[in-house]
Amino acid sequence: MKYLFVVFYLFFLIYPAEAVTTKMFKVLDTCARYRLREIDADEAIEKLKLMSSSTNQPKDLVKKYCSVFTPNEKIEF
Repeated sequence: MKYLFVVFYLFFLIYPAEAVTTKMFKVLDTCARYRLREIDADEAIEKLKLMSSSTNQPKDLVKKYCSVFTPNEKIEF
């Protein structure tokens, strides 16, 4: 019985970590596809679920958002 409780408890600890990695992968994948010009800025905004305002250009919004997730500052979007 204790074994089942431990397995059940570990399952709840692992699941949130897996969800975070999956979401992070989706963000990095979308930024990489945008940088390689496989998708345009509007599609990237839709996939990243960003709020587009009328004052910002879509390219600037994606550039600012994706620059947070890139460790190398020399990469330009």
